[in-house]
Amino acid sequence: MPSSSTASANPDTTSPPAEVSSRVVMRLVDVRWGRPVRWFRWPAPRRRRRLDPGVFLVIPANRSRLRSVNFQDTQLIGVLARADATVSRLSGLLSGLVERFALHDAPLYLVGGSVRDALLGRLGNDLDFTTPARPDVVYSILEEWAETVWDTGIDFGTVSAAYKGQQIEITTFRSDSYDGQSRNPEVMYGDTLEGDLVRRDFKVNAMAIELRSDGTREFHDPMGGLDDLAKRILDTPDAPEISFHDDPLRMLRAARFAAQLEFDVAQRVRDAMIDMAGEIQRITVERVQVELNKLICGTAPWKGIDLLVDSGIADYVFPEIPALRMAPDEHAQHKDVYAHSLTVLRQAMEQEEEGPDLILRWAALLHDIGKPDTRDTTDGKVSFHHHEVVGAKLTRKRLRKLKFPKATTEDIGQLVYLHMRFHGFGDGQWTDSAVRRYVTDAGDLLPRLHKLVRADCTTRNERKARRLQRTYDQLEERIADIAAKEDLARVRPDLDGNEIMEILGLEPGPEVGKAWSYLKELRLEEGPLEREVAIAKLREWWNSR
Repeated sequence: MPSSSTASANPDTTSPPAEVSSRVVMRLVDVRWGRPVRWFRWPAPRRRRRLDPGVFLVIPANRSRLRSVNFQDTQLIGVLARADATVSRLSGLLSGLVERFALHDAPLYLVGGSVRDALLGRLGNDLDFTTPARPDVVYSILEEWAETVWDTGIDFGTVSAAYKGQQIEITTFRSDSYDGQSRNPEVMYGDTLEGDLVRRDFKVNAMAIELRSDGTREFHDPMGGLDDLAKRILDTPDAPEISFHDDPLRMLRAARFAAQLEFDVAQRVRDAMIDMAGEIQRITVERVQVELNKLICGTAPWKGIDLLVDSGIADYVFPEIPALRMAPDEHAQHKDVYAHSLTVLRQAMEQEEEGPDLILRWAALLHDIGKPDTRDTTDGKVSFHHHEVVGAKLTRKRLRKLKFPKATTEDIGQLVYLHMRFHGFGDGQWTDSAVRRYVTDAGDLLPRLHKLVRADCTTRNERKARRLQRTYDQLEERIADIAAKEDLARVRPDLDGNEIMEILGLEPGPEVGKAWSYLKELRLEEGPLEREVAIAKLREWWNSR
């Protein structure tokens, strides 16, 4: 924020300088003191991209003058104000770092996603910076200032540090070249901020704020990212065909940002994604997995999923999802499974309690992926018998190919497998045994299974929807009642392995396991048994073999 000394002592009521020519011209004031400062121009002419020295952010001095400025331009002032307030709160924390860079005659710029998120009012604890200083200089500066320093990718000019809860990445200006075969560029350090910004993936990520040792800040936007941000559009600084050929991962990032930011994608970007969808095969599955997980955890993942499906990229990275767009039968007797799956995803998200639940969201999206392979039209009726079994297998197979962690793969697959279990009990005629099996099979996934089953109700028939929800309420009540009487969280046989061997006179081996399994089934069927009863039933079972 400019200090009060930058504000003019007398109101400036004159017209803007004759040489000023830009899309937005209005008289501005210091935000804190309400006094006119100077004329603000955005975007600045190509030969002069910065704001006037010492001024980063301003608001209109006389709101009546907004009549000559369209609504979008007033939005730009608002987002700049929000960003400056956000960055201002970090000034004290970062002042020592900025001063050290100044001693090396190296400007330091907040850049990329950090500037974008500051403008959107969602800046987190991860801060990205760029500087003309070379990596060895950056490393030495951070060693003097930060609590911890490490090489994130020193070969790519990036050094990371941690300081008072902030994670910081500083990358030397880059001016890379690509060979068209790998997404990894030939790293070349640059000397200009514009050269660094133009190589970035999207215009909204190609803005920078210079932090100065005197406390002032300067906003740089040579690519027009602020305009795109106000329009909520994702576009590339360069031609998208060139950008995506250099790094096809940017196509996935377009879908991810659409999901995270709820932005639309420029038509030329969308067209390039359609034409170049096959290029995504150059990207490793590990990188694809990372982007897909970020997408699914976005605020509007359906926007990103739609983009991947419509562009054809999903055919290469997750073909089971576009396969859900099955042609309807002639009587339209089944729902659009793809649209239904996105609705279930949305409704599952509405039940989240503490931020995005990766496992629940994937399970919601994939719960019906077994339907295309199980679709049957016998007797003119459409059915999908055992689609949950097939879907669980397909889910695990695809997630393994994408190198998902084993535990995550199993959890998502198990939720897909169990999502129809509730519907197998009609109008809620649940025996105690059925309740125990439901809880035992779900295990730690039970809270997620509750949410998934409720989210899977997308019928437009309000009476049917209320009936289904009421029936599930009854199931949860039954679970609570039984849990109050017995430990449903740890359903175990009433006798352990050692007791089984002692009672039956067995040595360790498979027969002990069979006896244990029998007692486990008995426990699920009848509930906890007295020790003497369990022993008697075990001996009866053993003697009848």
